[in-house]
Amino acid sequence: MGRFILSLDAGTTGVRAILFDKEATVIAQAYETIPTRYPEPGWIEQDPEGLFEASLKVMRECLKAAQTSASDVAAIGIATQRSTNLLWERETGRPLHPMIGWQDVRTAELCRQMDKKLLSRTLRVLGRASRGLGSGLPFLRNLAAVKRLITASWVKFSPASALAHTRWMLDMIEGARKRAQRGELAEGTVDSWLVYKLTGGKVHATDYSNASASGMFDPYQFTWSSLFLKLFDIPASLLPELRDSSGPFGVTEVLGAKVPIAGVIADQQAALFGEGCFAPGDVKCTHGTGSFLDMNVGSKPAASLHGLLPMVAWKTKDETAFMLEGFIPATGALIAWLKDGLGLIQDVAESETLAKSVPDSGGVVAVPALGGLGAPYWDPNARGTVLGMTLATQKAHVVRAFLEGIAFECRDILLAMQKDAKLQIRTVISDGGASKNDFFLEGMASTLGVEVQRPVMLEATALGSAFLAGLSVGFWRSKEELLKLRRIERTFKPFLDVKERQRHIQRWKRALKRSKGWTRPA
Repeated sequence: MGRFILSLDAGTTGVRAILFDKEATVIAQAYETIPTRYPEPGWIEQDPEGLFEASLKVMRECLKAAQTSASDVAAIGIATQRSTNLLWERETGRPLHPMIGWQDVRTAELCRQMDKKLLSRTLRVLGRASRGLGSGLPFLRNLAAVKRLITASWVKFSPASALAHTRWMLDMIEGARKRAQRGELAEGTVDSWLVYKLTGGKVHATDYSNASASGMFDPYQFTWSSLFLKLFDIPASLLPELRDSSGPFGVTEVLGAKVPIAGVIADQQAALFGEGCFAPGDVKCTHGTGSFLDMNVGSKPAASLHGLLPMVAWKTKDETAFMLEGFIPATGALIAWLKDGLGLIQDVAESETLAKSVPDSGGVVAVPALGGLGAPYWDPNARGTVLGMTLATQKAHVVRAFLEGIAFECRDILLAMQKDAKLQIRTVISDGGASKNDFFLEGMASTLGVEVQRPVMLEATALGSAFLAGLSVGFWRSKEELLKLRRIERTFKPFLDVKERQRHIQRWKRALKRSKGWTRPA
């Protein structure tokens, strides 16, 4: 067996390869930006062939930097951005269209039309009734049928889903629908495309975690959703085979030797696994451009009364784990806005320095709802709000208030998860670039009243895919062995007492109320 595991992490803005040894130490890594096109307002596209070439480049550079070869690699693990997808010819592998990015909103009108369909309206009505029953009679929420209906109450088709992208491509690419019906075409998210290309077209597959983020998967039936595929008129024959996140996805020879692809997983689920969140109630927050908050809820999907997304976390030969997810669109993006939009800071690192330069926010409260509020508030008409300013207010108070506002949003999502899953949050593990901000993590710990841990390895997505591939081929033997490899760089403890925390929470709630409905007609 080889001495290393090679992780390929294909994100939204770039692709990274990292070589790990048996101690989960980074031996070498390489990174390449993925160009993005914006052909029309709201359209986001990437070149699938360019992505594959960039993937080959970083893997080869990584091996070269480590002064080793593919024969020393025990397995490859792949983690990818979610819901970005494409169509290609099965026989030739030729893409029919650029990949449509997960942030793309070209299908907004299509999704609105689908939301108005009788079937969609009926599901929401039945779902709301079930949600009311589930709220009043909690034991009903354990029934699979009720769980499905509660989840259906939040059904509102997203233009960010592979479901909507696929319908658009079938409608807009000349001849695509007829070719799909003849079985000539394949659909896939980024993971499926990379696996197909790396195996020379021999494997067309995805894992359950990526499938569950596509909008085409039913987590309660644990298969592709025949209901949504029929509603969007998508042939099931287009879709990839469903496989475990840790298991065989074929063999690649593109690096100069035969190397098994032994793990495939979606990026946020990979981070959850990489952080060792193996027990129900374990939580990780990935703070990048936005914040993805994920909780392991155990072996069965949880029905959320707050509109949180039930997804497959991972599937191995030994277990299936589910999770609930909440998302804050602007974290790193908000800090960048403080710099580029408002000019309050000169660089990103200054946000922490300024926030710590004052003892508190001076009574200022900021609700960072720059593009509306998602779960658990669900108000697209909310807008960013700053309250409590006086002539004594300095820019440091405003910057501090915005960082505190993100922490409060995280708190509200995590408390909703705790209620939905009926699981107590003990510790939160925080990764991603924005987790380098000490003040931000201190604020999270204090608003939640629990410890927040920052690991040494902030690239948890790559680590998670490496772990899953390594487990599949016996490079590592168990999750218990993986937990021993985790290294925490710092633990942040709550610094507010209970009374002071409650005072801050009440003030946040008052500000939150004022931010809602801002763009709604009077």
